[in-house]
Amino acid sequence: MQDVGIQALTIHGRTRKQMYKGEADWNPIAEVKNHPDIHIPIFGNGDIDSPEKALEYRRRYGVDGIMIGRAAIGYPWIFREIKHFFRTGEKLAPPTLEERVQTAREHLEFSVQWKGERKGIYEMRRHYTNYFRGIPHFKPYRQRLVELPTFTEVSETLNEVAEKFAGYYEAVPVE
Repeated sequence: MQDVGIQALTIHGRTRKQMYKGEADWNPIAEVKNHPDIHIPIFGNGDIDSPEKALEYRRRYGVDGIMIGRAAIGYPWIFREIKHFFRTGEKLAPPTLEERVQTAREHLEFSVQWKGERKGIYEMRRHYTNYFRGIPHFKPYRQRLVELPTFTEVSETLNEVAEKFAGYYEAVPVE
């Protein structure tokens, strides 16, 4: 592929047969990256879910960069956390509840604008768990968020979440 002009290549460490099960194997990614005939950037993908793991895998396997997939679903802050960790070696504090609610709301708005209310709301449902991960006693709110049929009702529930759990993430220490 390099010889026919591709400029970079991303390789996933999990096979099609594995789908989302099992661990990604980064050894074949490293083999491609370290092959003496390869001169294009090689990016690795699979199982990257934290800044520490991103840096560890980048160093261990020698890739030029990493790709993030499922870890970003409902948690888009992973990108800034990884960038910050690469630059400083320090972990960022988690996003505040206010930021999570605002981002979930914007995501919902874009989803509804792009796909219409019914489909946009339906496709958002998989994201709420990650947007609000770790909040104790959140289950009834998550249940409502994944069952409500209208933009207005979901938006009102997000307002309730903002009020009920205000300050939660500020009280959680950085690990």
